[in-house]
Amino acid sequence: MVPPMDISLFDYELNSNLIAQKPCVPRDNSRLLNCTKEVAEDLQFNDLPSILNSGDVLVVNNTKVIPSRLFGKRDQVNVEVTLHMKTNNNTWKAFLKPGRKCKVNDTITFQNDLKAKVIEKFIEGDVLLHFNKKDGNVLKDVNYQGQMPLPPYIKRNQKNESDNEDYQTIFAEEVGAVAAPTAGLHFTDELIYKLKSKGVLFAPITLHVGAGTFLPVKVDNIHDHKMHEEWGCLSENTSHIINKAIQKNKRIISVGTTSLRILETVASLKNGRIEPWSGVTNLFITPGFKFKIVDLLITNFHLPKSTLLMLVSAFHGKERTFERYKYAIEKKYRFFSYGDSCIFSKENKLR
Repeated sequence: MVPPMDISLFDYELNSNLIAQKPCVPRDNSRLLNCTKEVAEDLQFNDLPSILNSGDVLVVNNTKVIPSRLFGKRDQVNVEVTLHMKTNNNTWKAFLKPGRKCKVNDTITFQNDLKAKVIEKFIEGDVLLHFNKKDGNVLKDVNYQGQMPLPPYIKRNQKNESDNEDYQTIFAEEVGAVAAPTAGLHFTDELIYKLKSKGVLFAPITLHVGAGTFLPVKVDNIHDHKMHEEWGCLSENTSHIINKAIQKNKRIISVGTTSLRILETVASLKNGRIEPWSGVTNLFITPGFKFKIVDLLITNFHLPKSTLLMLVSAFHGKERTFERYKYAIEKKYRFFSYGDSCIFSKENKLR
């Protein structure tokens, strides 16, 4: 029996003026809090090569964000639809706003004769939509009329075209995410060149980040929280790179919580090894979790009471993680998706 852990343990206060509304330009000029030492060190992200060694592996998420926010009508009611998981070519799980009065068999009408019927409602608050596309190419319409699904704490009075590029990482290739793997937003071509020149290796995985990443934890005991599902995969080539590095006692650095969740999902399923894999994960990492693969974690600063903050607390140690956050707030680091980042060592593995 796992002892209860109260959600209030993962709360902290943050002034709204520290929530980044735009990314740093250039991207790798953002600040990097080095938490691999006893005393935190203030760096810029383009200082990352000074922390890493030849043979280290950076595991990056190559998912690509789709403009998944659609605006339609249910009868005469305006409805905002956020797609969050594709189940087949014409069918998507989605969140509706407003959605409480929506019923099974209701139809939502969008631009260009695009329509979607509600075919199921889930207890988590989302619905299953079936679109009227005979060719199954819903994404073509989504790309034309959708907007980038920015987190609610990034305020926009109107559509900002620059977000279409700003909210994609340089690694983005595989279409399917409805939220960016934000740790990857700090990388530039120049920085990647410097890292590769030093002998640092890159290994891509895919995790299509779902809108559930923004959902609040609504229970008092975090172990009662039901984690959302996301689809991911890890290739044979990536598994070869990682396993070879582990054999040589090189470090595996996860770029973001999404990459970490794929690596630790696979390791949990494969008796601690990394092997080719694809499927759905709902791995929920909380303090007490035994990490099998990842040595260092690069990640942005996360929301209070979020599952992502719980993951970081599990990795770096809760007390020390909150000490780092307190320091970052005092030093006026920029928080959340467009904000600054940190690099964490595993608990009890400080240099």
